[in-house]
Amino acid sequence: MTSPLRFSGVMPANLLPFTADLEIDEPAYRRHLRWLADTRGVTGIVANGHASEVSSLTREERKRSLAIALDEVGDRCPLVAGVYSDSTREAVDLARDARAGGAAGVLVFPPTLFMWGAQVKPDMALRHFSEIATGADLPIVVFQYPLASGIGYTPDTLARIVEIPHVSAVKEWSNDIVGFEATLRAVRATGRPVAVLSAFTMSLMASFLLGADGAISGMGSVTADLQVELYEACAKGDVEGARAINDRLDPLVRAFYAPPFVDMHNRMKEALVMLGRIPAAHVRPPLTPVSASDREAIRRALALSRLTR
Repeated sequence: MTSPLRFSGVMPANLLPFTADLEIDEPAYRRHLRWLADTRGVTGIVANGHASEVSSLTREERKRSLAIALDEVGDRCPLVAGVYSDSTREAVDLARDARAGGAAGVLVFPPTLFMWGAQVKPDMALRHFSEIATGADLPIVVFQYPLASGIGYTPDTLARIVEIPHVSAVKEWSNDIVGFEATLRAVRATGRPVAVLSAFTMSLMASFLLGADGAISGMGSVTADLQVELYEACAKGDVEGARAINDRLDPLVRAFYAPPFVDMHNRMKEALVMLGRIPAAHVRPPLTPVSASDREAIRRALALSRLTR
């Protein structure tokens, strides 16, 4: 029996292994999903997110990726499906696919069209989310980007979005602790039971201590166990214990999120290879494999984090 979806705790965004010919590596994907679902304290898994290279996946591949995940771990762990599209009509179709496939909720990415001035036209965002809510009838997680990207929502707009009844959580990726707190306060001020889930993996401890309800993180594909321990330590006020866990995570944070930022999930795949969890770190173009120096930095970080010897 699948535990009910609750927007709290650690919800890793799974990486998606590919074969050498860049097709979904189903056996490796299933092993990866099992490790995530078996990790104590994981409350859900996000499929078809940035970590799974969603922009490279066709609609049919997104359905297949979700279907594999639901078949492998859906009886133990709720699945949230990413909805990544620049078109509201297509986003509704993708959300309907997710519902038909058995997803417990959807994570809605902002259309890149918004970077052309939607921050001064909040009705665009409200219409986008309202139509997805009406068309798909699933719990929605709003993906909040940095304001400087042009596709992040201002606190006032976000407060209006979370008034939509289907909106159940915000994935907060302002990537700035001041922005994170502004989001947290704006959402809480609405009085609606909407969770704020940190995606600020470079400062996860700080966002937990500020009051995040949990995390959605691609790095959770590598370190779900440590993220759970960090969340639990912060939740019970064990600051010293949280610092010790944060210190273990720090070498990996620095290795994964070093410039260029676009390589973060490529590097995480390399870490999974080194940990023996997937056989290869193939990525789809336009992404490219990481350098030899990056691989060495990841190897050192895994040792410093005491995940390998």
